Amino acid sequence: MRRITIVLLIVALGLMTFGSVIAQEDEAVLVVGLSEDYHSLDPSRAYEPGGSLIHHSVYDTLVTFPSDSVEEILPNLAASWEISDDGMVYTFTLRDDVTFSNGDPLTAEDVVFSFNRMKNLRDNPSFLADTIASVEAADDLTVVMTLTQPDPAILAKLVFDAFSILNAEEVRAHGGTDAEDAAETDTAEEWLRDHSAGTGPYMVESYEPTVQTVLVRNPNYWGEAPYFDRIIIRNLPEVSTQKLALEAGDIHIAMDVTPDQVPALEANEEIEVFSTQSDTLIFLLCNEDPEIGGPVSNPLVQRAIRYAIDYEGFRILSGEGANTPAAMVPIGFAGALDPSEALTRDLDQARDLLAEAGYADGFEIDLLYPDFNYIGTEFGIVAQKVQADLAEVGITVNLVPEEFQVSLDEYRAGEQGFSLWLWNPDYYDTLDYVEFLPGGVVGNRANWTDENADQEILDLRDAVKVETDPDVRNDLFREIQLYEQQNGPFVPLFQPGVHFAYRAELQGFSYNGQWRVDLTLLHF
Repeated sequence: MRRITIVLLIVALGLMTFGSVIAQEDEAVLVVGLSEDYHSLDPSRAYEPGGSLIHHSVYDTLVTFPSDSVEEILPNLAASWEISDDGMVYTFTLRDDVTFSNGDPLTAEDVVFSFNRMKNLRDNPSFLADTIASVEAADDLTVVMTLTQPDPAILAKLVFDAFSILNAEEVRAHGGTDAEDAAETDTAEEWLRDHSAGTGPYMVESYEPTVQTVLVRNPNYWGEAPYFDRIIIRNLPEVSTQKLALEAGDIHIAMDVTPDQVPALEANEEIEVFSTQSDTLIFLLCNEDPEIGGPVSNPLVQRAIRYAIDYEGFRILSGEGANTPAAMVPIGFAGALDPSEALTRDLDQARDLLAEAGYADGFEIDLLYPDFNYIGTEFGIVAQKVQADLAEVGITVNLVPEEFQVSLDEYRAGEQGFSLWLWNPDYYDTLDYVEFLPGGVVGNRANWTDENADQEILDLRDAVKVETDPDVRNDLFREIQLYEQQNGPFVPLFQPGVHFAYRAELQGFSYNGQWRVDLTLLHF
């Protein structure tokens, strides 16, 4: 009872704070409620999906997407570009009217610095630059990027936040470097916590981890000035609190609406609701290292788990917009298997596979997961269903919820034996899902390496990474996904629906999977 009283008091105090923020009459303020999943505002280290909301508002990339789709690559800081016949050299011509937030003009040297710094920091997104051999400034407005091999996804990669262009002089002045030893010597991240060095419509004013991030309008923005003077992004991890604050008019957007909240919000004339299928993949990871994964390191057990899952139940649980991918490439990406080709539940097959693996009586295992909500998906509820599904074939699952950052660090270090996670695409090309193969970012997190993988999947991986013919590439991805249905350490559960709710007076809302909502286009 005491805990409930304290929670209600915290909610009440929080709403009082929201009210005081929105009540400021001397400036136009947008207040956003979300469950915070980012831990750095240094765009060169950007990786968590929620951070894109901020980076897209503060920084620009050479190329971009339309505000409401990921179907087309558009010019941004680069006015145009040319690609060599062999697909190895990209020459970008920069706009000549762009300035940073401090008034400095954008030059090709800023692009060279930004790309090299991101790569040499060797942080989570650095792998995206693996195919970039060099970046050079041919003159003040010309950037020449040379690749190590043809990379048909490179332009889509360049839209990602980690390729944001920073003011080289300003970042260097605050400890930044693009040298090869940047991982050991760069100290600019701390300064970028409460400052920014971009060309976007907004600047970072302050960041209080797990509390709020405040953005203010960039007075030197080279494009059309945004409507809001200030954007306050509040961490509201409880979806019920987001809903309450939205209904009271104390926030303008709730970013993490759950399916069960949608009917009540849709019935409220003061609120608009947007729902669609997300690009997020919710999946189980089985560690290939027997000392970490135990029973789930066994390929037969991994296959048994895939047959034991109630996929249709997960789709229903996630609500409107949810779907079941057939393998580890989500629906909507080129080459993805049709949903009709997805595995269906077969408990007898699962039990037979467990018996063949030596676990006829089942086994007991911990399921680790971040205890948070992402775009309306409550990981605790998903974990409970995994527990119930596997119990039907004799697997006893102990649920181990963890604080988000603790769980994320373990997952990235490859230390979790059996865990529940999500993957939001870093860039919108099917090649992003090669990361689930041996040696990929997620493959490494499951300790699935070249040394313990079948030659068949290694050959498919190597072939698809350099294939430029779309039809051939789709055929290769088909073979990869059919392999994944029977082999490998991952279990795709579902693609959740994504639901946003916002005050009806707010105009300009559009959804894009890369950054979710473009806050810079919103207005009253």
